[in-house]
Amino acid sequence: MRTTLDDMIRTRRIPPVIAVMPDAPWSERGNWYVDSRHTGAGLPGRPVETALTRDLIAHVDATYRTAPIRQARLVGGYSMGGAGALRFALAHQDLFGAAAVLSPAVYTPLPPSDSSARDHGAFGEGGATFSAEVYRELNYPALLPELDPDLPVRLFVAVGDDEYANPDPADARHDLDFESAALYNAVRRSPAISAQLRVLDGGHDWTVWTPAFEQAMAELGPGLSTTPPTGLPAPLHGTPATDWAGGVAAHADGSLTVAYAASGPVDGQPHAGRLDAVVARPGTWTRQLGTAADERLYGLAPLPDGGVLAAGYTKGDLDGRHPGNATDDAFVARLDANGEVRWLTQFGAPDAADRLYGLTAAPDGGAYVAGYTKGALDGAGAGDKDAIAARLTPGGEVAWIRQYGGPGEDKATGVAADATTVYLTGSATAALPGTTALGGLDGWIAAYSTAGARTWATTAGGPGDDRLNAVTLTTAGLAVATGVSAGDALTVAHTASGRRRWEHTLATPSADEGAAVTPLPGGEVMVAGYTRGRVGVQAGGADVLTLRLDARGGQLAAAQLGTARDDAVDPFAEPNLYAATTASGQVAVSGLTYGAPEGGDAPGNGDVFLATLPG
Repeated sequence: MRTTLDDMIRTRRIPPVIAVMPDAPWSERGNWYVDSRHTGAGLPGRPVETALTRDLIAHVDATYRTAPIRQARLVGGYSMGGAGALRFALAHQDLFGAAAVLSPAVYTPLPPSDSSARDHGAFGEGGATFSAEVYRELNYPALLPELDPDLPVRLFVAVGDDEYANPDPADARHDLDFESAALYNAVRRSPAISAQLRVLDGGHDWTVWTPAFEQAMAELGPGLSTTPPTGLPAPLHGTPATDWAGGVAAHADGSLTVAYAASGPVDGQPHAGRLDAVVARPGTWTRQLGTAADERLYGLAPLPDGGVLAAGYTKGDLDGRHPGNATDDAFVARLDANGEVRWLTQFGAPDAADRLYGLTAAPDGGAYVAGYTKGALDGAGAGDKDAIAARLTPGGEVAWIRQYGGPGEDKATGVAADATTVYLTGSATAALPGTTALGGLDGWIAAYSTAGARTWATTAGGPGDDRLNAVTLTTAGLAVATGVSAGDALTVAHTASGRRRWEHTLATPSADEGAAVTPLPGGEVMVAGYTRGRVGVQAGGADVLTLRLDARGGQLAAAQLGTARDDAVDPFAEPNLYAATTASGQVAVSGLTYGAPEGGDAPGNGDVFLATLPG
């Protein structure tokens, strides 16, 4: 193991580590890495678990240059030691962030008759060397319901395919390959655990443990960190039920407006039913808009007078002019600087779903929006869903709608505009007019004149599944769009004439995706999204990802922050995150989180965070 660790450190596959290899006392002194309660004849049991988790760790931290945090500790073992490593990781989440569990001698519900777990008093009590009650109390099934999801544990379980086969058919389920698979399938259902299982060629010996140890360190070692992850700030916005992020806007006076869909009343506002649209300027005002059905917001845009535009969809009669509506309709609202609704426009095809996913303010105070329709808003529909772009006047009238689609399912999810051009981004399952299909789901970007004439369109990505979720205009005039290509965060830049200027990809072994992009000085952009991989210090689950790119697409910085649970992405693997550049050059990011913020609590199962990050 020393040779393996030295080689992995030298080749930078893992960070430098200190390996401590204790052994547990055997026979009547207790074993199996638990605190024995055996007091029978001979030497009494010993508190082995306490000695190793309290005394040994304290000694190591006091003696060596270690980081005394759970993110810096990994526990591992094989056979009986594998069972001990599993218990330490689950019973002491405050001490360990990961465990390598190799050929673990874990038996459920009780060990077989020939197991040494029944001997020597490890699971004994009083004069008895074995107590079924004590064993069940200390075994992993009893620990799983008590785990804290805000202290996530990463497990790597490995076992050989030639493990000892119990001769008694009644004990076949206690073969360690069976028990390891049962362990894996139990722990992977816990919200506090992420687990990997490997079955290697070999038995209960070093032909399995040597390669399994290296694989475990390759999987778990890079996640060790001497610094804790960066968390999300408190307080969160939302209700005791599930809420969804809906946008963020930054104003010239330094204030921020945040939008979300809420499952209950917020700040004393009446709750109309199901999900309501909420627009709030924290500490100043809150406005809740809703019907008895669902409302979702998918974008905010600041206005020069301190007001905001908000866009999304409603399944009811939100504007009072659509009685009996029971399908998704698009809506856009304008609120003034005091949160009063100046106008609200609802529109859509009769008896068909229409949604808005993107919004930007027009230079004259009107709005451009992006989304999809399953009906016909501009002539006949081309497929199952068609992307739409629409222009609204400063007074809220719909000036024009353009429908853009092929034979498949097409959505527009991002929009940006200047005085001459409107840019749309989205996804398509087949070729769109003026483009060539790349395979799978394609990301695309299209340009329109301010009068609604499409001037060019192109796809982005490759033969896998791709989409472009958002777009912005840089100070240099480039249209920069971000999204995902085959599981990697993709960002592309185009000129006003449609020429590809640059492309950037951030790839980890796990899922990464750009969800929002906002301009910075000097032609730079900040991309915000999510990652399930490792860019900085992992917090757990999916983390918020930020990327700072220069005017040529070069990566200047990358970071991640979050809670122990999923952030910035919903259960359907779709990003739920927004970003805006503040007057001081910082970046405001708002999104969905299922975890708890630093120094605060989570109101419900799915809340909205608002963070301000350096630009």
